[in-house]
Amino acid sequence: MEIWQFLVVFAVGAVAGFMNVLAGGGSILTLPMLIFLGLPPSVANGTNRLAVVVQSVFAVAGFRRKGISDFKSSLVLSCPALIGGIIGAQLAVSVSEQVFKKVLAILIVFILGFILWDPIRKKHGTIQRKEDISHLSVSRRIAIMFFLFFAGIYGGFVQAGVGFLIIMALNIIGGLNLVKTNSHKVFIAGINALFSLLIFVFHNKIYWIIGLVLAAGNGLGGWMGSYYAVTKGERFIRVVLTICVIAMVVKLLI
Repeated sequence: MEIWQFLVVFAVGAVAGFMNVLAGGGSILTLPMLIFLGLPPSVANGTNRLAVVVQSVFAVAGFRRKGISDFKSSLVLSCPALIGGIIGAQLAVSVSEQVFKKVLAILIVFILGFILWDPIRKKHGTIQRKEDISHLSVSRRIAIMFFLFFAGIYGGFVQAGVGFLIIMALNIIGGLNLVKTNSHKVFIAGINALFSLLIFVFHNKIYWIIGLVLAAGNGLGGWMGSYYAVTKGERFIRVVLTICVIAMVVKLLI
């Protein structure tokens, strides 16, 4: 690779990390880029996990520095996504790409519709947004964990867009505000990516040099994303989320 290619990888990683923390779908940028650089799709899929793990570490640290973190709750929420991630990574080479892309596009539109419609806010008002999962009913917590398990399977398979599913679980089903949702999301996505990464490492599906450069970019973007998520608030996150979802759907359907 030329030096300029490494610079492009770093820059795209920074943008993707920023997107992933505030919304999701950053891997829609990084995966095609890695494949364009000559990596086989399965290696690109695995290499991208390394960057997501590093990005998540920086994002979690950023949220913690701003006083928006709850490691105990995030760890509990990560358990079903962890198990699902291992399953999804094992299945990563068995699904038709074309069918998967179309299903994903439909799913993402569905998620965007719920986020913009926001039935919880319409029914109860904004004051009902929760700050902590301990305030939720047992049945709602079970529903969240169940959904996160399947989100984990998806994340283990392809990663791109898993943030949207985690947002749906916490923001739509759980009723958490988007700032708190994102603080949990980066932790959950990081744990999911870490354990699926181990599967790809075991099968020798990582290109380490490119992965480390991409990880550096993602880490920078993740740190910046956590800063803007806290300082700009829920309205800013909602705008970025909408833009990212629309861009991701367009990319999937082209």
